[in-house]
Amino acid sequence: MKKLLKYFSVGEIALWLSSVAVIIISFCIFDRESYLTLAASIVGVTALIICAKGNPIGQVFMIIFCILYGIISLSFSYYGELITYTCMSLPMAVFSLISWLRNPYKGERAEVKTNRPGKKEIFIMLGVTAVVTFLFYFILKYFGTANLLPSTLSVTTSFFAAYLSFRRSPYFAFVYALNDIVLIILWTLAAFTDITYISVIICFTVFLVNDLHGFFSWKRMEKRQRMPEEP
Repeated sequence: MKKLLKYFSVGEIALWLSSVAVIIISFCIFDRESYLTLAASIVGVTALIICAKGNPIGQVFMIIFCILYGIISLSFSYYGELITYTCMSLPMAVFSLISWLRNPYKGERAEVKTNRPGKKEIFIMLGVTAVVTFLFYFILKYFGTANLLPSTLSVTTSFFAAYLSFRRSPYFAFVYALNDIVLIILWTLAAFTDITYISVIICFTVFLVNDLHGFFSWKRMEKRQRMPEEP
């Protein structure tokens, strides 16, 4: 416990505790049945607070979250989310875990070394993302995915964020924040059919706050890591 208190700042601990509290309260008010959703939400927010520190263990939690979220998505026929998280985000989380473990900052396994993809790689990444989006639109349409357009947009932002995470760019958290906004819209549409999904909306709202925290945390980490290298 003392090590955890030293590793995380007071603000980070407060953010995690308040996030978990909001998730549990929303579950008790709007759901009370889907304990899998509750578990996925807590695992997800834990992954985000650890990933914000650049710690590879966060990717382990992300892998677990992808599996749980895929099961939840299947329950509402959100095949886009199911395919995205089990066939794309899950493997990318595994690749990110390997990448983060192989690139520690100054040999410190608890902190990954940040990276800045070059302009050429960014253009290639945007091109690949466009192709993935195009293909997934027709795949999701074939499976009769509910709310096709936001589901396709979720694929776009998820793939882009997952790739940036693999490449250890601070902007992965920012793009995940954009993905959270898409998912809030997606599950809001689902809530019109089943009010229990309001708890999922609140979950991704909490994720949005944590992803923004992760982005600013990584930018500070990037600045700190690069200071000795600057003339």
